[in-house]
Amino acid sequence: MILVGPRIAIAEDEIGESFIRASGPGGQNVNKVSSAVQLRFDIRASPGLPPDVRERLERLGGARVTQDGVLIINARAHRSQERNRQAAREALIALLRRAAEPPRPRRPTHPTHASRLRRLSEKRRRAAVKQGRGAPTET
Repeated sequence: MILVGPRIAIAEDEIGESFIRASGPGGQNVNKVSSAVQLRFDIRASPGLPPDVRERLERLGGARVTQDGVLIINARAHRSQERNRQAAREALIALLRRAAEPPRPRRPTHPTHASRLRRLSEKRRRAAVKQGRGAPTET
């Protein structure tokens, strides 16, 4: 079990990992060893996620979430497979922790008196500029 927070725990078997060849540093080793990690986590099928966290995680995942609700995290920054694997898991845990935080409710605010005055004076200035653009009057 991977403990993410007080209400969230994920079983190891919910995470799928596949190893692919990575570009970048490593010399000739890059062409021989599959050191990059592609971590897959099915958000919708996970029993350890509360519904509100599940919804926020899908939103936070953005383009990394497939239409089926599978979160895909690629890690290829390190030369070793184990460090990439660890980096991918840390990225998943970080995303889960962010999704576990409930969003702060927005409190509606009113514009300040000074901002209202600035807005109105700018409107008057723009109106005067546009008024001056009219056809010349004969005097």
